[in-house]
Amino acid sequence: MQYHPYQNLPALAGISSFSEASKPGLSVEDCVARLKRYHFALKRLMQIFQARLTAEPVYELKMAFSLHSHYCAEHCTALRERVAEMRTPPLGLDKVPDESLALFFEEVQNAPTTEELILGIYQFALPAVERGMQRHLEVTHPIADHPTLRILRFALLEIAEMNRYGIEAVKCLISKEQQEQYAAYKNVLEAQLKAAGDLDGTQPVIATTLPPVYSGKPLSYKKIPQRDARFTDPYNMGVHAEEFLYDPQFRARDKTLMMYYKRLREIDVPEMMATILTETPGKPWAYYRDMTRQLWDEARHAMMGEIGFVTNGIDWPRLVMVNYTWAHGLNTQLQPWERHAVLYFIEQGLMTKTGKRFEWEVGVESGDPLAQLFQDYDWADEVLHASIGKQWYVSAFGDQKGAIEFGSQCWSKVLIGWREWKDQGLTQHQNWWTGLYREFCEIHGLTPDSAALDFDTSYETSRADLEKLAVSA
Repeated sequence: MQYHPYQNLPALAGISSFSEASKPGLSVEDCVARLKRYHFALKRLMQIFQARLTAEPVYELKMAFSLHSHYCAEHCTALRERVAEMRTPPLGLDKVPDESLALFFEEVQNAPTTEELILGIYQFALPAVERGMQRHLEVTHPIADHPTLRILRFALLEIAEMNRYGIEAVKCLISKEQQEQYAAYKNVLEAQLKAAGDLDGTQPVIATTLPPVYSGKPLSYKKIPQRDARFTDPYNMGVHAEEFLYDPQFRARDKTLMMYYKRLREIDVPEMMATILTETPGKPWAYYRDMTRQLWDEARHAMMGEIGFVTNGIDWPRLVMVNYTWAHGLNTQLQPWERHAVLYFIEQGLMTKTGKRFEWEVGVESGDPLAQLFQDYDWADEVLHASIGKQWYVSAFGDQKGAIEFGSQCWSKVLIGWREWKDQGLTQHQNWWTGLYREFCEIHGLTPDSAALDFDTSYETSRADLEKLAVSA
């Protein structure tokens, strides 16, 4: 019998032909088994990105790790929801689907160098996830399993994006000689994938006798922020941005320059949040998804500052001293729960009249459309972050008032060693603002405001200034 749709309309909602739909595909059991492997891989990648973010010195990689951990968390969430729809109670998503896969990801996470880490992630792990999902699309039924097909198509868009980034990162950072130097490590990764039947478990299993290179000696977790050589003075607290920003005598156009600095300075928020996520096991999955989203938002804010400087012709590594003193203090002096308390305390301060609305108003007044746009979205993000704090910090603490008081107490415990760092020769707290402002005015043909040009105020260790720092972080 030949079947014809009404007036030759596309059949089956345009998803497939009858010829394709007449072929059986994966059973529910087989589909779930593969989904659990993708979930395991993306969850481990999320954890690896976060475990290595703080100690990764290269700024661009910090930003990429922030984004890619967010992508992994989002697609893990979609996979969890799909598995839950497929007659799979309990879900069993916390079980290791294959011991060889577990060893593979331990090797990647414990790679001692940046070069080996990105080789493991971008030459082996993510391409294996992409291969598995592509094979899944080829064999699953386009109608019966359409919800899975749709989830994988969306995931593959961003996995392909991550893999494109990885190809460029490997090309830029790893020489041919280094590729040869890391041969033993790469051989173990390849062997473990083969021992697992590839990441999706569909290929012939080839046992291996190769001993692990790094998984037998795990890296100690490093939570002191590291920066590359462009960050010449990470202890510098020679410019008090908030004193300038909130002083009514200075013009809005000049203040946008300080706001771009404030945004770029938010590099240290992902450097701090990654330690909370890495050192806080046993939370519901939604906690990790939401906190990872916030971590990525904070990285976006840093890049907004970078974009602002570049758009204005500013060579920021030469002119701006971007410190990591906030993350350094919290990571070394507080427990993860206390760091979260400080984060929430600061978020509440950002909701005041001298917080995000004020910065957006400065952007509007300045006539700089980029500053206005960035502060508009920055403000919206911080409203979301305050909500995330209520969901995962306040709800566990008990009540809003007590949560804020505890956050204030935790922040009071953090000692910002302004004078000590200078005494130890770690910084001279150089006032870099004058050089930045003068060059900014020259580029844009502005007459420097004499008061702004002479602006010279630094952080002190008094409680009042620490409170101002809290509002700015």
